[in-house]
Amino acid sequence: MAPRGCAGPPPPPPPQAWFWPGRMLAMGALAAFWVLSLLTYGYLSWGQGLEEEEEGTLRAQSGERPEPSTTATSQPHLIFILADDQGFRDVGYHGSEIKTPTLDKLAAEGVKLENYYVQPICTPSRSQFITGKYQIHTGLQHSIIRPTQPNCLPLDNATLPQKLKEVGYSTHMVGKWHLGFYRKECMPTKRGFDTFFGSLLGSGDYYTHYKCDSPGMCGYDLYENDNAAWDYDNGIYSTQMYTQRVQQILASRDPRKPIFLYIAYQAVHSPLQAPGRYFEHYRSIININRRRYAAMLSCLDEAINNVTLALKTYGFYNNSIIIYSSDNGGQPTAGGSNWPLRGSKGTYWEGGIRAIGFVHSPLLKSKGTVCKELVHITDWYPTLISLAEGQIDEDIQLDGYDVWETISEGLRSPRVDILHNIDPIYTKAKNGSWAAGYGIWNTAIQSAIRVQHWKLLTGNPGYSDWVPPQSFSNLGPNRWHNERITLSTSKSIWLFNITADPYERVDLSHRYPGIVKQLLRRLSQFNKTAVPVRYPPKDPRSNPRLNGGVWGPWYKEEYKKKKPSKNKAEKKQKKSKTKKKQQKAGSFSNCRSDVCHHRG
Repeated sequence: MAPRGCAGPPPPPPPQAWFWPGRMLAMGALAAFWVLSLLTYGYLSWGQGLEEEEEGTLRAQSGERPEPSTTATSQPHLIFILADDQGFRDVGYHGSEIKTPTLDKLAAEGVKLENYYVQPICTPSRSQFITGKYQIHTGLQHSIIRPTQPNCLPLDNATLPQKLKEVGYSTHMVGKWHLGFYRKECMPTKRGFDTFFGSLLGSGDYYTHYKCDSPGMCGYDLYENDNAAWDYDNGIYSTQMYTQRVQQILASRDPRKPIFLYIAYQAVHSPLQAPGRYFEHYRSIININRRRYAAMLSCLDEAINNVTLALKTYGFYNNSIIIYSSDNGGQPTAGGSNWPLRGSKGTYWEGGIRAIGFVHSPLLKSKGTVCKELVHITDWYPTLISLAEGQIDEDIQLDGYDVWETISEGLRSPRVDILHNIDPIYTKAKNGSWAAGYGIWNTAIQSAIRVQHWKLLTGNPGYSDWVPPQSFSNLGPNRWHNERITLSTSKSIWLFNITADPYERVDLSHRYPGIVKQLLRRLSQFNKTAVPVRYPPKDPRSNPRLNGGVWGPWYKEEYKKKKPSKNKAEKKQKKSKTKKKQQKAGSFSNCRSDVCHHRG
């Protein structure tokens, strides 16, 4: 069981676990780790909750550390860290006023991905990461998975952790799932993760871990594997709590055996909450939402420092690959900034889909570099499976590419295009038409595609403003009205050269109709491969009140095992009756059974 309180220094590993032979060397190394822990205690201890920490100690979940194998694994440890709603500008090396020394250092020593794309909202990015497929190929091309919807990542998709388990990885997820949970089969532990500790929904209170989807639809949302983690309902800030769990996992694993660790932090998604001490450096930020957001991001940056230090302390770091990504663009109304990009979270402008991303690893061949090749979140699936020495079935049609040589060695990316999405049920553009799409495409439909330097958008792309840093004042939006753009009611198609115009200032759709037609044809080709949209209506059985006050699986087969057993008993009794009566009873029984199977 995890300790209560905030994450302190990771405990030193026992000397017999994986150190080289020789008692003196082992003792020396152990002493060195103790000194490191003591020297860094002030930074590692989370300012809030120190009294609670004093009552317990940070210890491994499974007691004694497992004995390592005789030879180190050739498979790298894979650490994927996903931030939530972090804006493109919101990192020190992109010019932010928010201090992110850990992210800056890790990125500077690794490879910065400066042509890296995700999806504009939570569920789509997470589904594409874990399957390597575009939304149109999983049925999740519209919106997110709502807590009350009987929907989840399709069960016929082989997930990344499932593929890694096939080649010997232990797989662990900490943080936000947001890929559906209405059935037990949809839960993280049924989709390839050995352990899961985190939330199932898209957001919630950082301290109480409660979430209200609507009035009267409220419940607890913190899980350990398949059960509500009531023991952790003690007011610990989620960023810190998740970091504690990561430390525990690393402390309890053998670094000679490969591990996949997916850390999906809740931060910096709303609600805007952070421990008090993280506000100290941001009193000069007038806008309260921006100030809170800055405090949350500083706490997240410190958490990632602690994760990195734990990787080093427990012997994982030298054979690890750390990938950092945001799941979508920032939301300016909730403190995020995507400047100088256009748009925000939830839109297909660059501010919604171009993300912060970097890779940090001792295994990189070219460190301290910037990768400007095209990379998409679907690419992690084949890239990580290849690094893990796994296999991808030939009959699986992936949309991602193996981009490790692009990142590690600076080679050209195999990717030349990205389907940002096609959403056939999003609000249609009033003036969109087949005619505007040259008879190739109905421009009323929301879609976006990138092919080499060119990006095409159709339909209603979403909120289209540029929000400069000075907008984060209490003077309100009138201070930046000159940056606001009112979309022409007659427009339903845009074309940009993103390489030359990354801020989407100059629409070239009228100047290059030939290129517009080429991209529309590509959209049409993609659309022919799309599966039907999965976006079912709300199910009242999802209400946590009906599930012990917890958000969790609610779908149950109407025809349970107990009912068939009862029918069998009835049939045995009927066998003792006359043949004529037996036949009639059998016919009646089959009719009732058929009706039962078709309910619900």
